[in-house]
Amino acid sequence: MLIFGLNSRSPTSDRQDGKAPGPEDAAPHHRQQTVVYNSPEGKPTTALPLFPSSIISPSDNARKSSLTSRQPVVDAVMGRPTAQSVKDFFKSNLLPFLTISGVVGGVILGLILRYSREEAWSKREIMYVGYLGEVFLRSLKALIIPLIVSSLVSAIGKSFLVSTIGKCFLVSTIGPSSLVSATCKSSLVSAIGTLDLSLSKKIGMRAVAYYMTTTVSAVVLGIILVVSIRPGAGGEEGIKKAGSANEVTTPDLLMDLVRNIFPPNLVQACFQNYYTVLIPPSYPNDSKTIEEWNGRYNWTHGQEIPKEEYDISGAYRDGMNIMGLVSFATMLGVALSILGAKGKPLLNMFTALSDASMIITSWLIWISPLGIMFLIASMLIEMEDFSVMLGQLGWYFLTVVIGVFIHGFIVLPLLYTVLTRRLPFRFLANMTQAYITAFATASSTGTLPVTFQCLEEKNHIDPRVTRFVIPIGATINMDGTALYEAVAAIFITQVKGMSLGIGQIIAISITATAAAIGAAGIPQAGLVTMVMVLDVVGLPAEDVTLIIAVDWLLDRFRTMINVLGDSIGAGLVYELSKKELDTLDEAATAAVTRGPDSHPAGEIALDNIESCKM
Repeated sequence: MLIFGLNSRSPTSDRQDGKAPGPEDAAPHHRQQTVVYNSPEGKPTTALPLFPSSIISPSDNARKSSLTSRQPVVDAVMGRPTAQSVKDFFKSNLLPFLTISGVVGGVILGLILRYSREEAWSKREIMYVGYLGEVFLRSLKALIIPLIVSSLVSAIGKSFLVSTIGKCFLVSTIGPSSLVSATCKSSLVSAIGTLDLSLSKKIGMRAVAYYMTTTVSAVVLGIILVVSIRPGAGGEEGIKKAGSANEVTTPDLLMDLVRNIFPPNLVQACFQNYYTVLIPPSYPNDSKTIEEWNGRYNWTHGQEIPKEEYDISGAYRDGMNIMGLVSFATMLGVALSILGAKGKPLLNMFTALSDASMIITSWLIWISPLGIMFLIASMLIEMEDFSVMLGQLGWYFLTVVIGVFIHGFIVLPLLYTVLTRRLPFRFLANMTQAYITAFATASSTGTLPVTFQCLEEKNHIDPRVTRFVIPIGATINMDGTALYEAVAAIFITQVKGMSLGIGQIIAISITATAAAIGAAGIPQAGLVTMVMVLDVVGLPAEDVTLIIAVDWLLDRFRTMINVLGDSIGAGLVYELSKKELDTLDEAATAAVTRGPDSHPAGEIALDNIESCKM
């Protein structure tokens, strides 16, 4: 029950000290509109003011000036825009506006340059147009390794050490060998074995559960769309093959994935990754060698050589081994946390490196509108023929684009809303810079610096979550790639006139999920893992050439959704882990507040809460 009334006050009643009013209290009587809330028992609670409704004398200039000074606040509360609020809005959103302007400007510039003359642009001229964009992209890629390694090491190491603040203390000893007290040992082991390990496991399991759920849902959505729309029903007519396929097998791809998780050389892993090379045996010429040939191999001379009989070799190709770096950084972070005080200097170095990388990112991000504009302009000039998008491949292109947008802007935000009870619109809007950068660079790992900046500075996600979840997500969470590979495989079977049973469709969904996890966060990596999916339905690797003509553009759309999925995953894991993180912070703060005086003499604090807050 609400009771409205007028609360009359006198100048004297305003004095809290009970003294007589002075000259500064000289003001006419005024009244304030209040509302009284009744409790369920019917008892009135404290009166709350609704809005000051003062009766002011026309000659009371001081009182009128006081109310006038509060008018901007009133306008803000009532939703009326003010000049300052509009200025603050544009100032806080200047970078997204500039980035969108860069995209629009890149499209306009690219189309103008493309149709400004009849003859085609040379490779060198296209390189000149995209030069500034190339410099921007190279600058972002230079930050990938420092960010991934330092972020994972500091996030995992600090996470394990936080609960030991105030619990673990070093015993002051004389000599080069320092001993750790039994109290420190027990609390460190218990922290790693119970609270910290439990929290890290929860965060990790929540992230993995989210990755698997969204990847499977993306594959299912892609299968539903491609089966319903049937973009390949017209056959191969009008489809121009492009490029060439790699000679790989599904077992080799899966084993290469595991091999790259354990790189033999960490320095080499920063710029190269391992892959299996299949070498077809050369045919013999003389009859004697042919006889030996037929005895050595399991097929007759002159027949097509099966890939299982190819000679196997290994080689390294350009491209960072992200999975190997992630696995090493994770193990190093755990090792440093177990070392405790001995590992603290190295842990501080990685923390400082992570923070310094984020500062450099904040500098680079302001030149992103210019870099993105020239990247898009050069991309449009280089595109061979727009008519490809209007043929049968246009239906395939449209199917993939519809799928990634439904998944990215309907399924994922809906999942975020259901699990967190929060609307996702502001969160998504704050990630605009990351989406556009992902579209321009076609690399989810190349977008990592921007993703970190948007999540931590705009959406205020705890760095302990972002720097643990995002590097792993950029490596294994590829929703857009999973959807694309499922659609592409079924599209090729439709073009070939094959009919798929429910068992084959299920096999495609499982293989597309595995292939997406194994796809590196580099441009067009999905084409390599596509061979796995085609192999499941018995299609040769050469059939991937049917979709290469539009893959360069689809790669940008699916990369954008990959980054979106990683970002929503970090926000979701943070919201679900917020209570545990707050409890950890409160315990650490309470331990530090007690100070070293509350502990036995001869022991010094192991850590400081300020150094553990990332």
